[in-house]
Amino acid sequence: MAGLYLTRADDGDRSRARLDAAAKQYDGHGFGQPTPIAFAGWTGLHYGYVQGGPATWHRDGNDLIAVAGTLTFDGRIGAAALAGLLDSYRGGDPDWSRLGGQFSALIVKDGRAFVFCDWFAAHQLHHDIADTLFSTSLTAALVSIPRLTFDTQGVYEYAFNVVPIGDDTVFAELKTLGPGIVAELTADGIVRRSHPRPLPDIASDEPIADRLARHRDALSKTLTAHLGHFRTVHAPLSGGLDSRLLLAGLRAEGVDPALYVYGTRDDEDVVIAEAMAAELGFGVEWVDKDGVFNPAPDQFADVVAANFRAWDALPTFGNIFDNGGAVWARNKRHAGGALAASGGCGEIWRDFFFLPDRPLSARTVAHSFFARFDPRDTTEQFDSGAFLERIEGKIAAAIGAPSATAQLSRQWVEHAYPRVRCRSLFGREISLESRQGAYAMPFLDQHVVAEAMKLPMLLKQAGAFEAQLLTAIDPVLAAQPSAYGHDFASGPDRRHRWSEWSSRARPTWLRRRSYALQRRIRPMGDEHGGLLSPDYMRRVIDLDMPLMQRFFRVDRVGDSAVWRRLAALEYLGTWLGTRLA
Repeated sequence: MAGLYLTRADDGDRSRARLDAAAKQYDGHGFGQPTPIAFAGWTGLHYGYVQGGPATWHRDGNDLIAVAGTLTFDGRIGAAALAGLLDSYRGGDPDWSRLGGQFSALIVKDGRAFVFCDWFAAHQLHHDIADTLFSTSLTAALVSIPRLTFDTQGVYEYAFNVVPIGDDTVFAELKTLGPGIVAELTADGIVRRSHPRPLPDIASDEPIADRLARHRDALSKTLTAHLGHFRTVHAPLSGGLDSRLLLAGLRAEGVDPALYVYGTRDDEDVVIAEAMAAELGFGVEWVDKDGVFNPAPDQFADVVAANFRAWDALPTFGNIFDNGGAVWARNKRHAGGALAASGGCGEIWRDFFFLPDRPLSARTVAHSFFARFDPRDTTEQFDSGAFLERIEGKIAAAIGAPSATAQLSRQWVEHAYPRVRCRSLFGREISLESRQGAYAMPFLDQHVVAEAMKLPMLLKQAGAFEAQLLTAIDPVLAAQPSAYGHDFASGPDRRHRWSEWSSRARPTWLRRRSYALQRRIRPMGDEHGGLLSPDYMRRVIDLDMPLMQRFFRVDRVGDSAVWRRLAALEYLGTWLGTRLA
């Protein structure tokens, strides 16, 4: 993300102590020497990408712009983009018709200073509740706050749903800057101003050829803006649809990306990706992250400590307990300052929530998708009704609904995917990945998302339109086999459509209880694994998890993914020591 840290300078001793403590955390993340920042009432640090890449700092006299993440402006990236944005900026909300990417930005111009994030605030800029500091590093923010407490709702959201949603974190004293907020940093503090971030909420009615042309144009402009600086672009390839569409978009722009596929030798993604590469005559690197290193148990503490520093304490899915392969693979993607591109958020073109095509509420979304818990795992701290009520309230606020129970058009409900799910889940990924170098997630660009929000739900089902878009861009690529059991040029088959329909047909009350019912049948987990056996884990945490026992009956947790995330929180809490209340 590059890196950005700002603190109030009204207390000289405090600001110096904060800067020293923050610098140690950024150094542990792998950053080089920072550029100091100072303006009325504030001081801070800015860091360039760990492995190099386009410029993220630009000064013009007393004016400056400092960026963490990946920003494009007027179809450009790097120094030209920064200079163009600084020159055009007049305070307040920037011109979003010219601006793209996922980033946090500081602009100091004409004696005034402003911070803001990308359209969806996917890039995470942490701040304390007193608004005395801003930090793109979680641990740098944590060591700047003298006393911390685990936030009960945040802990349960992290454990059950992988990440807290909205502006919340797992700590009561720490938030992230929200979408639409432009904060002016003054000598006396900050002034927050909120600006609307509208998206279409009515399905457009246009011929399919025109619709495809508009989507192709939006995707092409977004990709082109990211590509100008780079000679090497790393991109994933799997048996799915999103990575295929990303590859098609890159090929259409004349890019021959360095492709990779993750998994074991006989994983379906690996088999399909390698067969596709052989058929079409391009290369793909098989990367077995889980097999690349094999640390012994007595080496595990050092591995986890390195993972903790590299992933800023809490990576997506909480896996600081792997063999170090994930950090190694991330670093490979950016070697030499290369651009890494991702097909994340491709579900903007699909029916992600599998909900009926009729008016629905934020409550329906919360109960259908975010109720992944078994109350038997928890202590008396957990109230399932209150937990879901908080989530439905945050969803309603994010999509601009008048209340959590208001009936909204199905198109309006679709906003929950980019505004809530992508912001939280992929936002954490973006924020961590983009430390090493520039990171392109074009499917979360607001211009691409806006087109997707105009799609009638029928076209989204079973990925029908996304398959058509892929075919329109690269029919040869679309005609290759996929993990769905059919090629994308032929469109979804009956089995694919039936699979999705059966999910949409389940009533909300059943979906709310689905996870808990499955847990009663069998243990559960996810594909993100880790070296979770007692012989490894006892070397890095107390297996009784005394900190998490306030929230969970740890010995009853029968989902290894939930257990792993609890272990990550336990490790973090232990690392904080007496700073944690």
